[in-house]
Amino acid sequence: MPKSISYGHFAPGRLLMTANAANVIPKPQMLDAVRRHLSCDWGDVSDRDKAMNDQALKHGGRLVSAYCSNGRRLLIITEEDRSATTVMLADEY
Repeated sequence: MPKSISYGHFAPGRLLMTANAANVIPKPQMLDAVRRHLSCDWGDVSDRDKAMNDQALKHGGRLVSAYCSNGRRLLIITEEDRSATTVMLADEY
């Protein structure tokens, strides 16, 4: 069985993105947002959501980051079981 690879402070699982996000967000900005998410820079979320993410790192739970790019709000969500991380536009959520 392959070992889990950690790309930052947690293993992201399978990296996914919606077609809309891929069409709207330039690739360099998308990669920067993913790097920020993986380094626990939660971006433009409330202090409460940042605290929830920090707790989810320690005790399990879903991780959600938000960033602005190309005039659009971008969400990055890592599932509770760390099986997948998905990049999407906020209006797709």
